[in-house]
Amino acid sequence: MFKQLSEGQADNVEIILNGQSVLVSRGISVAAAALSHQQRFTRTTPVSDSKRAPFCMMGVCYDCLMVIDGKANQQACATYVQQGMRVDNQQGVGPAMENG
Repeated sequence: MFKQLSEGQADNVEIILNGQSVLVSRGISVAAAALSHQQRFTRTTPVSDSKRAPFCMMGVCYDCLMVIDGKANQQACATYVQQGMRVDNQQGVGPAMENG
């Protein structure tokens, strides 16, 4: 589906992706990290619970929304990975809107 091309010795960071610790290349987007680790979807829709995945990879379609460091509705394609970042698939409107 999506494979990160190697550029020699890449500088990696560790993130927590859906509860799993994974190493990803520094400088890539959260969406690219999710796709490169075989995540088939990044969110579900609030109305029909349909699965959605990153589509445009440039911040236009909003299909890449994820929960990043506890904050829902973050555009994964426009957010770069950082050491220790926690990333989870977003279910519906996400936890911040459900509680607020």
